[in-house]
Amino acid sequence: MAKVYEFLANGFEEVEALAPVDILRRGGVEVKMVSVTGSNLVESSHGVVVKADLLFEDIADFSDADLLMLPGGMPGSKNLNEHEGVRKALKEQFEKGKRVAAVCAAPLILASVGLLKGKKATIYPGMESHLGEDAEYTAALVQEDGNVTTGAGPAASFPYGYKLLSYFLPEEKVEEIKKGMIYNQLLNS
Repeated sequence: MAKVYEFLANGFEEVEALAPVDILRRGGVEVKMVSVTGSNLVESSHGVVVKADLLFEDIADFSDADLLMLPGGMPGSKNLNEHEGVRKALKEQFEKGKRVAAVCAAPLILASVGLLKGKKATIYPGMESHLGEDAEYTAALVQEDGNVTTGAGPAASFPYGYKLLSYFLPEEKVEEIKKGMIYNQLLNS
């Protein structure tokens, strides 16, 4: 089955971090939350402490990843962007043609590493300038362009998570998970 790593830094946004992890794990995808703080305990932007599965420094490389994910939030996105190991892992993943994904403020990290050149992307409203001149801002809830997927913010966490899951499971299985999570009912209410 597919393998996904999600990087966590202090100041991450909880819904953006945990909803996609939950959705992917429901689909049978192996997801490892990786702390870049030197501790397994990572504090969100709203004071929620989450225990990561792994420490960044305990992983030799991320070459077994099918997807690298970044939650948004501030100062979490800024903290991830300042971590050279995360930046290197994202660049290597992208250059191999493998998937990278970021939601809310985190697309600024992809842009700063140069992964959004010539790409369509979305980001939290008001942060469009952080995508750089070489990206096309779409304002979509979820935007996919090649091996890059971006999401606009907390409310996008569910459609973003289902889009990521669709890379690993057939659409009918994704629909079953949506149904089990009462997602379609939410959309129709």
